[in-house]
Amino acid sequence: MEMEVTVRYPIVIHKDKKSDYGVTVPDLPGCFSAGSTMDEAMAMAREAIELHIEGLIDEGMPIPDPTPIDRLRRNADYAGGIWAVVEIDPGNLRTRSKRVNITLPQRVLDSIDRFAASKGETRSGLLMKAVTSYITTRRQTRRKSA
Repeated sequence: MEMEVTVRYPIVIHKDKKSDYGVTVPDLPGCFSAGSTMDEAMAMAREAIELHIEGLIDEGMPIPDPTPIDRLRRNADYAGGIWAVVEIDPGNLRTRSKRVNITLPQRVLDSIDRFAASKGETRSGLLMKAVTSYITTRRQTRRKSA
C-alpha cells in the first residue's frame, strides 16, 4: 500500500463586487493570493502556499501545522468568507538539496534501490518521501493524542 503524504491548509476566499477572488491562508501569516475565478484562486493559493513554505524552509523557520477550519471560522477577520482546503505535497517543494552521508545495512540499501527502481524513483527521492511520510504521520499521531 502506497501512503500519500499531503498537508491540507485551510484557506478563506473573499469576493467583493468589483474585485478578483482574494485568498488568505490563516496558518501562514503574510501568505495571500488571488484569482479572477474560484478555480484560478485555488490554483494560485497552492502556488503561494508552496512558495511561502519554501521561504520558511530556506530561512530555517518552523512550518506551521494546519489549524482545523472550525477553529479558524471563529475569527471575525474571516467572516463572510468561503472556506476551502488546499493540499500540499511536501515532497514537491523546490528546496535546496544537500548531499549527506548515511550508513545503512547493505540488504536495506538493496531493498531501497529495488523498490525505488520499481516505482521509477531515485534512491534519494524515495528516502525523502519516506522520511516526509514518517514525520507527517508522527505529527498527526501526536496531535490526535494531545
